[in-house]
Amino acid sequence: MKSTINIIGSGFSSLAASCYLAQAGYEVTVFEKNKTIGGRARQLHKEGFTFDIGPTWYWMPDVFERFFSDFGKKPSDYYALEKLNPAYSVYFGKNDFITIEDTLEKIALAFEKEEKGSSKKLNKFIVKAKNNYDIAIKDLVYNPGVSPLELVTPATIKKINQFFSTIKKDVRKEFKNERLVKILEFPVLFLGAKPSDTPSFYSFMNYADFGLGTFHPKKGMYQVILAMENLAKELGVKIKTENPVDKIIVDKGKAIGILSNGKEYLSDITVSGADYHHTETLLEKPLRQYSETYWEKKTFAPSSLLFYVGFDKKLKNVNHHTLFFDVDFDVHAEAIYDNPKWPENPLFYASFPSITDKNSAPEEKEAGIFLIPLAPGLEDTDALRNTYFDKIITRFETLTSQNVRKDIIFKESFCINDFIKDYNSYKGNAYGMANTLMQTAFLRPKLKSKNVGNLFFTGQLTVPGPGVPPSLISGKLVADLVTKHHSVLA
Repeated sequence: MKSTINIIGSGFSSLAASCYLAQAGYEVTVFEKNKTIGGRARQLHKEGFTFDIGPTWYWMPDVFERFFSDFGKKPSDYYALEKLNPAYSVYFGKNDFITIEDTLEKIALAFEKEEKGSSKKLNKFIVKAKNNYDIAIKDLVYNPGVSPLELVTPATIKKINQFFSTIKKDVRKEFKNERLVKILEFPVLFLGAKPSDTPSFYSFMNYADFGLGTFHPKKGMYQVILAMENLAKELGVKIKTENPVDKIIVDKGKAIGILSNGKEYLSDITVSGADYHHTETLLEKPLRQYSETYWEKKTFAPSSLLFYVGFDKKLKNVNHHTLFFDVDFDVHAEAIYDNPKWPENPLFYASFPSITDKNSAPEEKEAGIFLIPLAPGLEDTDALRNTYFDKIITRFETLTSQNVRKDIIFKESFCINDFIKDYNSYKGNAYGMANTLMQTAFLRPKLKSKNVGNLFFTGQLTVPGPGVPPSLISGKLVADLVTKHHSVLA
């Protein structure tokens, strides 16, 4: 008889884990609290518009390829991928922006135009970043974070200094132009920490950005979730939506099942891809590995205030991905990490998927997604949301030299309270736990519970960290650990 596994949650890491575990011969059932699967990567459909509610950036295509190839498949078996050109643009003032195109050669030309001699420095910087990428993504991140020795390889020993310097120091040592500095510091924001707190080694994100490029799956990021669902079902995984898990059932120190909608579902092993802190509240207090104090002391990646806006016309002077860095990043970062509060003048990001993808909006209309990074745990009210929408739309109109307010058909918002309600997210964080030096690899919450047998975790609060590609990898890591652990017990 097959061993059974219950998986809590249906985000990227849970679905990845379900595929690997079903392939390994387990009978797998996924339990999702919401009506649709995908965790943070759901979609909003309204009046002919389609918005990705969560992730909108498709980076590191090789990680997706590696995932599907583990099952003899390719991403193209499930969805069509388009490389964006331009990848994105960055506004620094009114009609003042830098466009990042689709090849390193073109990006180097844009840098050179901005600062003489910078193209040469950029090429050197990206060679180093690529080297880090090859070490990290092809090797290090596929370790389960069990031991510090995982980080000790001949390649990493040569780079030991890069774990003790920071992205901010490295970038500013080479580049003096403040605008270029901001562009080079931007990718590490996906890791959830300030460039001044992110080890230099993470420059591999710059290679992901400039070396590999930015892609868009036709019909949106949710196509990746649907692809994983199809693959999971092909492998025999059962998925139950509208099944919130209220308790992890423990007997004689081992997880033996879950309680959902008043019904017990017994299993040999339980894996949770739900929020790690929340998952531990499904256990009796003495069985939890990490105290409230532990979580309080951790550096969490930001939450977000998001707006999904339907416009009654096509917009000008924007790209599919557009960043607005016309205000002081350090002041905004301080309001996220050092002195948590609503920022006076926030940086923001906007995505207009309908520029690339006609499926996103009705003809001659535009779908806009706006995101303001925020400290988790802040007060979240409708009045605050409306105030900040006014702030960014006013700036958006000025910076891009167009009037759009009168062309808004509707706007929907999503913020801290929604992250808590929909995803049981700790303090309403959006991206998990930041990848700072003291929260890297084996220093992150563990994939396997040390207090409860047969209980495992996956997702952005454990290894390797925040982001979609790391979540896919996390699913593989936990599946490997379960298989290894189970074969030892057998």
